[in-house]
Order: sequence, then C-alpha cells, then structure tokens
Amino acid sequence: MKAISLLSGGLDSTIATKCVKEQGIDVIALNFKSPFCLCDGKKQSGCKHMAIEMAKQIGVQIKVIYLDEGYLEIIKKPKYGYGSGINPCIDCRILKYKKAKEFMNEIGASFIITGEVLGQRPMSQNLKAMQIIEKESGLEGLIVRPLCAKVLPESIPEKEKWVNREKFFEITGRSRKEQLRLTKELKIIEYACPSGGCLLTDKFYSLKVKDLIKSNMFTVENIKLFNFGRYFRITDKFKLIIGRNELENNIIKGLLKKGDILLLPDAKGPIAAGRGEFSENEIIISCQLLSYYCRFEKDLKIKIIQLPDKENFIIINDRIEESFINKFKLEKFYETKEKNTA
Repeated sequence: MKAISLLSGGLDSTIATKCVKEQGIDVIALNFKSPFCLCDGKKQSGCKHMAIEMAKQIGVQIKVIYLDEGYLEIIKKPKYGYGSGINPCIDCRILKYKKAKEFMNEIGASFIITGEVLGQRPMSQNLKAMQIIEKESGLEGLIVRPLCAKVLPESIPEKEKWVNREKFFEITGRSRKEQLRLTKELKIIEYACPSGGCLLTDKFYSLKVKDLIKSNMFTVENIKLFNFGRYFRITDKFKLIIGRNELENNIIKGLLKKGDILLLPDAKGPIAAGRGEFSENEIIISCQLLSYYCRFEKDLKIKIIQLPDKENFIIINDRIEESFINKFKLEKFYETKEKNTA
C-alpha cells in the first residue's frame, strides 16, 4: 500500500513520515517549494534542500512541486482570510492538499500523511480548520496525522487497519519536547529546524507583499528578486533593492532581466537594482539612496546600466541624510499614510 507524506523538511513532518514508513507502508514524500519558505537561512536552498536531505535520511523517495502564479492569486484574495501577516494559512493548505490528492491519484496511493499537531498553529491546526481543509480539498477521512492521531477522530486508514493507530501519538500544543524525544527513539539525526517558517507571517515582509500587490507587480519573478536586499518604494511603479553583502549582490545580479536597472558604485559598498517604470528622477533618487551605504567622502561615481547594455553614470556629491532614506522605506511610507488617513 502506498501513501503520500507532505514533507517540509521540518521535525514534525519527518517524524510523521518515518512513523508510517515503519509500519510497512510504501511512503512517497511530497514537498512544496514557494518563494516564501524561510527555514534554514540557506537563502535559495530553503525548504526544498532540507526536505530532500530528510527524505534521504529516512529512506523515502521525494517529489518537489513548485507553487506558481496560481498560489499568488490565493495570497491576493484568500477565502479564509489571513493570519498574523499576509499568510493565507487555510487557503494555502487547501491548495497543497488538492495538489497532493492529484499526485495520490496519479501514483495509486491510498492516503495522505502530515506532521500536523492539534493546537500547534492557531490558524490552520485547530480542529475546525483541519475539517475545513479536508472537506475543501476532497480528502475527508484520508489524512493521517501520526503526531496527534489519538486526540482526533479515526481516519479511514486507521478504521480500516491500513495503519496501526496504537503506534501513533497524542501530542497537542506548541511544545516540541515529545517530538525531540521521538527523534532519539526513531533514530532521526541532523534534523532541520523544528517547524520551518513562512515569510508571509513576517510584519515587514507582509508590507512588501502588499506594496507589490498594490503596484500590480506581484509576480513570482519579482518576488524572487525582491526577497533579497534592502527594499525601497521609489514610486508606486518602481522599486529599488540594495544588497546587504557580497552574496546578496551576486544573487541580485543573477536575477536581473532586460529593462532592469543595475547601479554599480566606484567606492566600497553594495550594488543596487531597480525594476519597474521609471524616469530620470527615479534613477537619481535610487543613486542617492545607494550612496548612503557606500564609503566615500565626496563625489561618488555610480555606473548606471539598463540591461542588457545601455550605460550611463552619475556623480553624487555628498552623502544624503537618513531622513531622506526614510521617505522610501516601506514602514515609514505606510506609517505616514495611515496617519494621514486617520
């Protein structure tokens, strides 16, 4: 018998997967990759990297599914609303479960495994939310949650004795004490962060997403670029990012496309990149902002490249004040906007 396990690479889903695999079920792991994964600080590797490593460790095959523009549409207008940031947790899980069901039917699997724990996440891991997600995804009764199975109604696989419910657990809440104990029992080593994470729950990142949505610039291509560097809202239609270190500078360069602006200072400091509709004024402002982060005393020369090969330069005479920088920071912009509309 086959089962699909939703494996994020985190501790809970790894334990759940191994628990069912050890009952003789042929488990195939399924991982979802999105631009919003925030798990191990490995920048572009993230959840996908961790899930692949954990799948190898516990001896299961893994398939990675990339969430595309359809996922972004859900973020713009979720049926079940947002969590603490702009995270549409319930709608997100419904989408993933629907895709898991498609894969389950494709390979002839019989049920789904998840690492969910009742009460661990306030929005998506309460009983009502779990029931909504099962119903909306067409998987009612077909989801096995080994970590909290004993505090939930029996699933079909448990009722039909496809799996042994007695070998599952009754974990609830946010403590990870029992899961950490189980890693020793199940011989899981070098496991990833306990629960992973999602950038959409972050307050500042949520402002960035809202800004891109408002500007009609919320695309996978743009998100990949704007996930890096310091983000500035030059206008409604033009955004600037300034690298924070050499790694980010190199990543930003690799994500640019035709029409983008690349700013290269001739002094020690970061690079900057702009995307969107711009005039000469937006370029001047962008160069001024970049100069703030560069080491120079007077007359900083900045090369301006409009990809692929249109070049110019500008001289910034003096360092700007921090108050000028703040005008283009998202938190300051929306803070001012809220005060003006209050």
